[in-house]
Amino acid sequence: MATKQTKIDIDALLSSTNTDFRMVQIMDEEGNIVNPDLMPDLSDEQLVQFMTDMVWSRILHERSTALNRQGRLGFYAPTAGQEASQLGSIAAIEKEDVLLPGYRDVPQLVKHGLPLTQAFLWSRGHVDGNKYADDIQALPPQIIIGAQYVQAAGVALGLKKRNKKSVAITYTGDGGSSQGDFYEGINFAGSYKAPAIFFIQNNGWAISTPRHVQTAAQTLAQKAMAAGIPGIQVDGMDILAVYAITKKAREYAVAGNGPVLIETICYRFGPHTLSGDDPTRYRDTAELEGWQAKDPLIRMRKFLTAKGLWSEEKENEVIESVKEEIKDAIKEADQAPKQKVSDFLKSMFEEPNQTLAEQIAYYEAKETK
Repeated sequence: MATKQTKIDIDALLSSTNTDFRMVQIMDEEGNIVNPDLMPDLSDEQLVQFMTDMVWSRILHERSTALNRQGRLGFYAPTAGQEASQLGSIAAIEKEDVLLPGYRDVPQLVKHGLPLTQAFLWSRGHVDGNKYADDIQALPPQIIIGAQYVQAAGVALGLKKRNKKSVAITYTGDGGSSQGDFYEGINFAGSYKAPAIFFIQNNGWAISTPRHVQTAAQTLAQKAMAAGIPGIQVDGMDILAVYAITKKAREYAVAGNGPVLIETICYRFGPHTLSGDDPTRYRDTAELEGWQAKDPLIRMRKFLTAKGLWSEEKENEVIESVKEEIKDAIKEADQAPKQKVSDFLKSMFEEPNQTLAEQIAYYEAKETK
């Protein structure tokens, strides 16, 4: 039986003087609604879409891992375990909002409009993976830890000065919350009341550094207080809670109240990246198994099945559809033109100087042989 939690006042949490950093949860590990007062007004179709999106992301993770091992994909940061945090938050923003992702946030980029083929090209280091259509309000994933926070503050201020009713939304991990860019970003945005939503996806580990080594602060959400902005901690394995809080934060920001910092408590089931990290060297099996019981797909599956909205057959249909989507996208990526040194040189200046012109001519001659 579900245990109803102490009632949480979201409006009170959205205060720069808030000191309540309890983890907000709507749906527990068994798929029970424990905070019905916070339940967002969602149709059955929207609830099913949440599950569909998370299954899509999990399969994308599995196939991306396989493609990386086959040498068909470049850099990849696993996302398994963070589906609710990523997809619940991106579902709560609008198309005109500007997304500034970190390198683990490719699922949000795709759901915000980036073709999957381009996401694969970005992973391969192909320049076409960074050429976004004009209607995609996003920047390519940031590799520098925490740098997107400063960028988001600037983008948010630009939105405010242009009187746009939209927000800048960005993500980093628990490790990123220890970076100077993190503090500079939230401080600048707070000072100018810029409409930004800053996410800390606290997945427990910054590569091999555990969360408790990052800071003596009891929560990462409370770091918002130093910048004079609201900070809220959310169950990052609960897609309903992530969606509800992000939606409220967006309303707060576009109303002119300034930014919000949201800490989502989640876990990465796999390595930090597939570039040599081995989590078995610093994490024990018991910890992993404990978090796997909190899997966001398991709890949403239980919730929807109890409502008669989900089945194994439906999930298998989604899985097969996603596999076809990925197969088509990687095939299209394979057909992208090979990059040339001469093209990189041509993009350095609008008009190449003499030295650059000579280098361009040299490489063009080599490339045509």
